[in-house]
Amino acid sequence: MDTLDTIEHWRARTFSSLLNFVLVFGVLTALASVWAALERDLWPVVVVDLAALGWLLAIWWCDGAAHAVRVGNFLALIFLVGVGLMITVGPVSQVYLLAAPVLATVLLGLRPALWWLACASLAVFTLSFAGIARLDASAIAAGPAAAAIVALNFLFVGGFITTTCAMLQRGLIKSLERVAVFARSLEQGKNELQAVNNELRLTAAAVARLNEMVAIVKSDRHGGAQPIIFVNDAFEMRSGYQRSELLGREWDMLLGAEPQSRQARRVALSMAKVEQADAELLYHSKSGEPYWVELELVPFADEGGMNTHWVAVGRDVTDRKKVERHIHQLAYYDGLTGLPNRRLLVDRIEAQLAAVQTTTHFGAILLVDLDRFKYINDARGHATGDALLRHAAERLAALAGKDDTVARIGGDEFVILLPRLSDDFDYATVAALATADKVRAAIAEQFDIDGQSYSSSASVGVALLPKSGQTAQDLLREADTAMHRAKLAGRNRVSIFETTMRAEVEQRLALERDLAAALRQGELAMHAQLQVDCAGVPHGVELLARWRRADGSFVSPERFIPVAEETGLIQPLGQWALREACLALCKFTQEGFKLPVSVNVSPSQFRQPDFLSQVRAVLAETGAPAHLLIFELTESLLVDNLEGTLSRMHELAALGIRLSIDDFGTGYSSLAYLRRMPLFELKIDRTFIQDAPGDENGKAIVQSILAMASHLGLRATAEGVETHEQASFLAANGAAGMQGYLFARPMPLPDLITLLNENPRGFVASSAAGDAVPAAAA
Repeated sequence: MDTLDTIEHWRARTFSSLLNFVLVFGVLTALASVWAALERDLWPVVVVDLAALGWLLAIWWCDGAAHAVRVGNFLALIFLVGVGLMITVGPVSQVYLLAAPVLATVLLGLRPALWWLACASLAVFTLSFAGIARLDASAIAAGPAAAAIVALNFLFVGGFITTTCAMLQRGLIKSLERVAVFARSLEQGKNELQAVNNELRLTAAAVARLNEMVAIVKSDRHGGAQPIIFVNDAFEMRSGYQRSELLGREWDMLLGAEPQSRQARRVALSMAKVEQADAELLYHSKSGEPYWVELELVPFADEGGMNTHWVAVGRDVTDRKKVERHIHQLAYYDGLTGLPNRRLLVDRIEAQLAAVQTTTHFGAILLVDLDRFKYINDARGHATGDALLRHAAERLAALAGKDDTVARIGGDEFVILLPRLSDDFDYATVAALATADKVRAAIAEQFDIDGQSYSSSASVGVALLPKSGQTAQDLLREADTAMHRAKLAGRNRVSIFETTMRAEVEQRLALERDLAAALRQGELAMHAQLQVDCAGVPHGVELLARWRRADGSFVSPERFIPVAEETGLIQPLGQWALREACLALCKFTQEGFKLPVSVNVSPSQFRQPDFLSQVRAVLAETGAPAHLLIFELTESLLVDNLEGTLSRMHELAALGIRLSIDDFGTGYSSLAYLRRMPLFELKIDRTFIQDAPGDENGKAIVQSILAMASHLGLRATAEGVETHEQASFLAANGAAGMQGYLFARPMPLPDLITLLNENPRGFVASSAAGDAVPAAAA
C-alpha cells in the first residue's frame, strides 16, 4: 500500500469517526435547539435544525458513497447551518463557517479547504454588506468598508487556521510517507533476511551432506587461538570425532604430535600472511589411523576487509596416495627385495657426482655378483633362488650406513653406493676395499632356506668416484669390469678397477662380437686329437674347437670359450660342436675306423630343457652311431640338481651315448655318486699328470684314480701326456688310454684320417717335438 492510499484511508476513517461523533452530538444539540425554539416559536430555527439533522442522517446512512461526495455534503451542511445560524443567531455562528474549510483541510486537502474558505469569506461579506446578518464592527460605520473588514479578518483567521492545519497534515503525510517507506524497507529487509536465512539453512544442510570434509575456523589476527566453529558430517565421519569434540579445538589438532612436514609449515605461514593455501597433509583419526587429506584453505573477510574466518575444504586422498606410492615403488624399487632399482641408483649416483663437484669427498661403487647363483636357481627352482636373493639383500642392507645405498640392478647383481668415504683418495680406497671384504664375508655365510643350507660367494668389483667427466653409467661399467676380473681370478674375490682393465674390457667386447660373427661365417673348425692305449693303438679321438680368423690369426680356446660361457654364445657353439662331432663320427665310420669320438658338453648346454631332443634330432639327421659318441661332462654338473642330472645322464645312456667325466679330481663331486652314474670313462686332468711320476702326491692321486676306475669298470684316459716318463708311469699303472703331445697334436680331421690310413699298426711315443711316430718305424 502506497502513501496516497494510506492518507485516503486515514481520511476516510477520520471522517467516519467524526461523522459518528457529530451525529451523536448533533442529534442532542438539534433536539435541545428544537425544544428551545418551540418554546419561543422560532419556527425557522426548528426547520433548519430538523433539515440539518435529516441531511446528517442521510450522509451517515450512505456510507457506500464516494468519500469526496459524503465529505462535500457534510461540509455543505455545516456551511449552510453556519449561514442560517448567522442569519438567525448572529455573528457567533461564524465558527460554523470556519469549520468548513478547517474540516476540508483535514478530510479533503488544502485546495478544497481554500475553496471552502473563499466561499465562507464571501458569505460573511455578503451577509454583512446586505445587512442580513448583524456583523458590523462597533468602531466602523456600517457599509461596504465594514463588511470588507469583517470578511478580511474572517479570511485571515480562517486562512491562518486552514494553512496551519494543512501544514500539520502535510507534515503528518510526510511522516506517514517515511513510516511507509520504513515499513516497506523493514518488510523488504525482513523478506530478504528470511530469504538469506532460508538460503543459509539450505547451504548449511548442503554443506553438512557434502562428501568433502568442510570446516570453518575462526581467525585471530593477533596470533591467538583459531578454534573450529563448524564441521560437516563428512568431517565427523572421516575423523572419527563427534562434532562436540571438535568445536572449539585448534584447527591443527588432527595433524598429530609428530613433527610436521614442510607442507604443514607452509600452510601455517600462509595463514599468518592471510593467503589462500593448498597442501596435502597427513591427518590422524580419533583411533590413530593416518589418512591423507588434500586441503584447500581460503580466508574469509568482512566488509571492512578484515579476515574473520578460514574455510577449509578437504578431500580424502589416501587411496590416491597409496596408488602413487605403489607406482613410485614399481618405478624406483625392486619388486623382489624392496631395494632401490637401477633407475633410482643411477639418479643417486648422478646426484652424488653433482654434489662432489664442490667438495673433495671420495666415494665408491661396489658391484656384487653372487657366484653360482644360477646353479642354485636352476637346481632348486625360482622360489629358492628368490629367497636367496632376499636373504642376500638383507645382509647387504645391514652392512650399509645411513647415507649408503644398496640396490639390486638385475639378476643376482647388487650395487652398494658409498658416497662419503674420506677426503683422502688412498684412505677412501682402503675403506672401500674393507667394505668389499665385509660384503664377501657376509655372502659367504650359509643361507638357511626352508630348512636347507645353501652356500654361495660373491665376486665384488670396486670403482672409486668421482673422476673427471664420468657419468653414473661409466662408474657402473668400471665396477662391472672389476667384478668380472674378480670372477676370472677364481670368484669369491674383490677386484678394484684399474685403467688397464678398460682396454681388456674393450678387447673382450670385441672378442664377443667377433665370436658371434665367426659362428655365422663358419670361421670355427673342429680339430681332432688322437687317443691311444698303452700299446699305442688308437682307441679314440677328442674333437677340440679351433678359431682361425679371416686374417689367418688363431684365437686360443682359453680365450673364446670363457667368453662364450658368460655371454650365452655357448648354446649355439655347443649345438655346432655336437653336429660336427656326429659328422666326424660318420666320416670315421665311412673310412673304416671304429673309433669313439669325444666332444665337450658345457653345463649350460646340458641343462637346456630341449637338449635331449636336440641330440635325437642330430643323430637322426646325420645317422651317426650313438654308441661311438662320447659326451665329456664336468664335475660341476653334479653340484646342483643331482637327481635331475642323473636322470638326464641315464636318458642319454639309453640312446647309446657314452659319458665321460672330464678333468676328474678337480671338481666338487662326491665319489659316492660315481656308482649311480652311467659312466664310460674318467679323464685324468693334465695337472695331475704333470706332477707324476716325480711328485709323490701327484703320483699317489693318479694311481688312486686308475685303481678306482679299474674297480668300477671304467676306462681311464690321461690328458696332457708329454714325456716318456709320464707314459711309462701310466702304462705301468694300468692306464687304458693316453692323450697328449707325446703322441699327437690336435689336427684337422682330414689330416688325422690320412695319418691313420698311413699307420694302420698304431703309434709309439714320439720325439720331443710331439709328432706321432708310426709303430712300424719304431
